[in-house]
Amino acid sequence: MASAAAVLAITAANAADLPLAPAPIPVVQDFGGWYLRGDIGMTNQQTNSLTNVVAPGTSVGTKFLTFDSAPLYSLGGGYQFNNWLRVDVTGEYRGNSHFHGQQVAKFGPVILPDDYNASKSEWLFLANAYVDLGTWWCVTPFLGAGIGTSRNTISSFVDIGATQAGLGGGSILSTTYAENASKWNLAWALYAGLAYKVTPGLSLELTYRYVNLGTANTGLTNSFDGVTVVNATPFQFGTITSQDVMLGFRWNLWEPEVPVMAPLIRKG
Repeated sequence: MASAAAVLAITAANAADLPLAPAPIPVVQDFGGWYLRGDIGMTNQQTNSLTNVVAPGTSVGTKFLTFDSAPLYSLGGGYQFNNWLRVDVTGEYRGNSHFHGQQVAKFGPVILPDDYNASKSEWLFLANAYVDLGTWWCVTPFLGAGIGTSRNTISSFVDIGATQAGLGGGSILSTTYAENASKWNLAWALYAGLAYKVTPGLSLELTYRYVNLGTANTGLTNSFDGVTVVNATPFQFGTITSQDVMLGFRWNLWEPEVPVMAPLIRKG
């Protein structure tokens, strides 16, 4: 019994001299899950041309083609695969943007001005992919790209100016209008932005986006007097692009995983 007690005492003394276990190291797990998103923003749009065949032998030089800024509203849902890759689909309404245009039309020696006004709106649907570039102080920069379709609508189109009056070469004032019309196009977008993690499940995003919306057409044209212009030829807007600034949120539908801790080892 004395020998056994001595052995136990020696064992306890040796155990007391063991070094402390290292501090537990969090094991961060990759995560993935569904999320919802929403965005609001403003557009800055432009088109590269506005064309129409008014009459044989007529040339039109476009001087100014501008759109007023307009609001956009977007909703969507997506899936986060891990801490650097996510994808989503979005549906977006882009509000009415007022169009202004000025042209100079030449009928042989006759030079005539034209002023154009219209409204333009879109429904834009995109499938997007994003790469998150790392997180510092809860801020994550990201890049992305998207592809989809855009339904471009031209409404309230009016051409106020002058036109050729018959074969004599004279001119008269005219006001031409076009019917409303919509057109579906292939659309694509590029993204760059910053996401701020407010909570583990909620992030706010500030995003710049360049988007190509394709082309647009008016409906058939006619003059208000029903006589001056009767060719019914639609006006054609060339490629429409936009540089958008958006503020949005991303809300996770999954529970963030709790870091796995190493087991706690006590001394003695």
